[in-house]
Amino acid sequence: MNKRQPFMTDGYYRAMLELCDGSPAFWSAQALDEDHPGQAQALRSYQCKQDAFEGVLLRYTAGEPVEVLMRPLEHLIGCYETYQADLARSEGVADVAPLNIDSCPSNFEECMQVFSLCILLQRTDLLARLVGLFDPAGFYAQDTLYESLLAPVMPGRADIDEWYHESYTDLIRAIYAADKGDASRLLKRYCDNWYNGFCGVGAKWHDSHLDIEDDDGSYYGYWAIEAAAVAYLYGIDDSTIDHMVYPRELVAYARHHGPAQ
Repeated sequence: MNKRQPFMTDGYYRAMLELCDGSPAFWSAQALDEDHPGQAQALRSYQCKQDAFEGVLLRYTAGEPVEVLMRPLEHLIGCYETYQADLARSEGVADVAPLNIDSCPSNFEECMQVFSLCILLQRTDLLARLVGLFDPAGFYAQDTLYESLLAPVMPGRADIDEWYHESYTDLIRAIYAADKGDASRLLKRYCDNWYNGFCGVGAKWHDSHLDIEDDDGSYYGYWAIEAAAVAYLYGIDDSTIDHMVYPRELVAYARHHGPAQ
């Protein structure tokens, strides 16, 4: 196993991947209590979505070729759609978002990570499906990073100078930096500070590598994938970035398969 981060063993990877890939069968067999009709099914769909998300990152962290992520990413987008539909029925709100990204930094990060995976793997078809779950929920034209990731590959996006979470300021400034050297320095600083920026904000994955016991744990990798997407979309030199959270192989894959549209 050619792992991309040092915390994962082959045995841990295989055990965790089995749990993630077996999630739909496992949760469909669980009888869950509910406070109102549809809540149990929404909980099942949420767990399947979460396990699918973790499964994609597990594969990358373990060193699988980038191409291997394609099918799991397709599955993940389908899980988002299923969860959103089940949550809408449960809550009685048709356009409810599958993630509350404005008030929860870890939810926003997950959204940006998946947006960025779709961009870097050249799957704007999947990106459009995911954006179709968030825009109608009131997130169109609300956040600079959200719009800046989408604008180069999806026409008709908004130009806005506001963002939900302060921790993304360096990344946003890198996008708009007039000087290429400044853009590179801001991108590097963002990656250097990325992990510590999620300390104390309710990110359940933070420090999860410390709780690994043999083949059991909740760690699936730490990746600032949105930084890679910004480097790709805006032509920022990332050659000085050496932090382990920067997914360099994803950027290389995207650049090899064509310029940003």
